[in-house]
Amino acid sequence: MTAPVFVSPDLAAAAPGATLVLDGPEGRHAVSVKRLRVGEEVVLTDGAGLGVRARVDALEGRDRLVVRVAEVLAEPEPAPRITVVQALPKGDRGELAVETMTETGVDGVVPWQAARCVTQWKGERGAKALHKWRATAREAGKQSRRLRFPEVAEARTTKQVAELLRAADFAAVLHEEGSLPLAAARLPAAGSVVLVVGPEGGVSPEELALFGEAGAKPYRLGPTVLRTSTAGTAAAALLLGRSGRWG
Repeated sequence: MTAPVFVSPDLAAAAPGATLVLDGPEGRHAVSVKRLRVGEEVVLTDGAGLGVRARVDALEGRDRLVVRVAEVLAEPEPAPRITVVQALPKGDRGELAVETMTETGVDGVVPWQAARCVTQWKGERGAKALHKWRATAREAGKQSRRLRFPEVAEARTTKQVAELLRAADFAAVLHEEGSLPLAAARLPAAGSVVLVVGPEGGVSPEELALFGEAGAKPYRLGPTVLRTSTAGTAAAALLLGRSGRWG
């Protein structure tokens, strides 16, 4: 069984043989929920690519443990970087999408207020929803043993998404009527890949035209129509496999 992962922001000076303290909510989870014991192995990460493999040296109370670093770990910047622009689904399906895309390996998630979205992110409700997406990415990153968690950006408008697509090295819009199969798309070896996943009601003709002007062609994923909360995960898995990152 692989070692559990916990978040620790202060790893820049970590070196083999050094001791580190894990406390607060992460320490409480390690001691009171995971019930770790002295001698067990853990991995600490800052969520930005830096981590350490360590062993528990001591337990202090119910929310604090001391670990001794055995190895410093580093996860390189991904190439190509894969970002999914996710239209806002209803209910908790947004968190489901973020969770499974994180476990699959996406590098960035951009919430998108598409024209046909039923859900609206406004004011305090929008801030709370964004916080949930980011917390989900963090927890899913730990669960899937990642050292580099995906960045969940602020929600974007359609025009802002178009600018993101224009700057990408490869840009695509998932569309059931796309004439091009995503499985046959030519992907860059480096740079950025941006994939747009529309809402349950689909990408509007106006949005599709604007994205086309920005260089994003419509691609079909397969013979079936997936829900917006699962399409991004399926497409990301395909791209990760074809790009060589799952090699």
